[in-house]
Amino acid sequence: MIHYDEVQAAIAECEGVRRPNANTCLKLAALYTIRDNMQQEQERPKTQQTKHAGYSFATEQNKSHATDYSSESEFGHIVTGKDVESVLTVIDELLSTLQGMIPRLYAGVMGKLKDID
Repeated sequence: MIHYDEVQAAIAECEGVRRPNANTCLKLAALYTIRDNMQQEQERPKTQQTKHAGYSFATEQNKSHATDYSSESEFGHIVTGKDVESVLTVIDELLSTLQGMIPRLYAGVMGKLKDID
């Protein structure tokens, strides 16, 4: 399990890079998202906390929405068979962070998504 202090230390390390590249910024965006989710989890009353709070689980009626994505990438392996709405929720959080951190990259991704038929 990831601890809050480890996330904070990784954020400090990324923020300390003199000339950050795109990978550093993406890592920082992911770390900010993780930290924010950890903070929200800590603020929620114990009775409401669940292992995957904030994400919907596939039920019998929405299993037809499971991804049928095939790719050799780590992302492809992880999302294959997962609930599409849950996957899109995570991607939406990442893109929101990316919009603030790297607006040009965000705009490029949004442009590619708009071009999809």
